[in-house]
Formats: sequence, structure tokens, C-alpha cells
Amino acid sequence: QVQLVESGGGLVQAGGSARLSCGASGRTFSNYYMGWFRQAPGKERMFVAAISRSGGSTGYADSVKGRFAISRDNAKNTVYLEMNSLKPEDTAVYYCAAVRPKTIYSSLSDRPESYDYWGQGTQVTVSS
Repeated sequence: QVQLVESGGGLVQAGGSARLSCGASGRTFSNYYMGWFRQAPGKERMFVAAISRSGGSTGYADSVKGRFAISRDNAKNTVYLEMNSLKPEDTAVYYCAAVRPKTIYSSLSDRPESYDYWGQGTQVTVSS
């Protein structure tokens, strides 16, 4: 089991920045691909970003590309999501997720069903 706890959400003005953190415990963090997803009220959970075990490979949703950056610190068992130029449409509950890739060649996934472990989420509200 992997336990994930997000932090860093809150109320941010449009154009501002925020940094989310997700701390992991329970298993060897560096064995897992990590992802960030978000879910707005009444909408499906959507992919935001993902990162490989070493951090050498990342992927982003088109809607956040160039504004958000995912990173990880394996020594601290933490994955981050740096969010810049925030827009009201970025308002959502943000979740981090983890999956242990089946092989070293496994690709990063943007599908929620690919991930095995989830945090409880942290609310990000962007005011206009």
C-alpha cells in the first residue's frame, strides 16, 4: 500500500501561482510513476501531469502545458505540481496518484484507471 497526502491548495487570484505537494509513505517511492489529476464539480477526473520514477520523463495535459510543472524529490518521497498563470478554469480538487510500472518501458499514463493509489485531494480555487 502507498499512502498519499496532498497539501498546498487554497484560494489564488487569477494570474497567480501555487505549489502543490504530495507526500508518499508505505512503499519505495522511487518505484512509482506519479500523476496529478483534477476534478471540477460535476465533471470527470482529468489528467494534469505525470512523471517517471527518476523524473526524467514528464507529460502534461494540453490545457496546462507551459503553465504547470511536475517534479519529484525521491529523497523526500514527495511529488510537486508548480502552477503558474492560474486561470479560473483551473479551479478543482487536485489529486495525486501513484502506479508502479509493469516494466521499465512502460509509458506514462493519462488515464485515472491506470493508477492504483490516490490521495484525498486538495482544493484549488482561482478567483477572477
